[in-house]
Amino acid sequence: MAAEEFAFLDDRFREVINPTAKVHKLFEGCAWAEGPAWSPGWRSLVWSDIPNDRQLRYDESNGAVGVFRYPAGNTNGNTVDRQGRLLSCEHGGRRVSRTEFDGTVTTIVDSYDGKRLNSPNDVVVKSDDTIWFTDPAYGIESDYEGNKAEMEQEGCHVYRVDPATGDIRVVSDDFGRPNGIAFSPDEKLLYVSDTGATHSNDGGRHIRRFSVNDDGTLSGGDVFATCTAGFFDGFRVDVDGRIWTSAGDGVHVYDPDGTLIGKVFVPEVVANVEFGGAKLNHLFICGTTSLYTVKVKTNGAKRI
Repeated sequence: MAAEEFAFLDDRFREVINPTAKVHKLFEGCAWAEGPAWSPGWRSLVWSDIPNDRQLRYDESNGAVGVFRYPAGNTNGNTVDRQGRLLSCEHGGRRVSRTEFDGTVTTIVDSYDGKRLNSPNDVVVKSDDTIWFTDPAYGIESDYEGNKAEMEQEGCHVYRVDPATGDIRVVSDDFGRPNGIAFSPDEKLLYVSDTGATHSNDGGRHIRRFSVNDDGTLSGGDVFATCTAGFFDGFRVDVDGRIWTSAGDGVHVYDPDGTLIGKVFVPEVVANVEFGGAKLNHLFICGTTSLYTVKVKTNGAKRI
């Protein structure tokens, strides 16, 4: 790692990072590492290697890394629901799927209004078990991250699906390329990143913040933060509502008031992060080709 592993831009960053902490590389050899998801029951982290069409698993108990699933539908973002099942956004299958306890894979949603989804990207589960996900078109634009195909939806939207009833709705339709997604610890706020600048000079490279209404709709949506190094892709929220987000030079950390308080430098473009370990105080980082980790002085927001 580089000699300078952290940037302390605000004294509040010292509350969450020990200056003597080290960023460790756990694995290398991916083409595009994404979508880390921690499973307390497995004591493992599952993440996606999208172009290589596989999911990998890091075992905390012995440090071993192996293939969790191959082929994997060019999965991107993953999360673990409140029952401990793995949810995955599949570019290849153009769906959100769930790995059941017996290992079978179930389709949660693959279409809206009678038309196929684009290529679900990232996903989060609310305490009422509704599933919220983003659906840009990266996975159908070429065969690199999925299968090249025509877009059937009118745009790239953010969706909410109730797996109990099958009800699916668009909760936001004004994104260029919606990407990362996460709730605040109390679930009153929803954060969604926009990476529309990958396709347009005036496209988004920011995170927006919405208020979550009791009926499952969203309001607001103002820009919370704009990326100063590359793009915000995936991100997570800690117990105090700080945003730990991917960026071009590592991980950027934002206070809930929108202040960039510090950075964790990584020598690769970062796509996503996850809190794991028994105390949720290990930050796992998916760089372009590698998986990294650093121990922090805060904890990931627990599922309600």
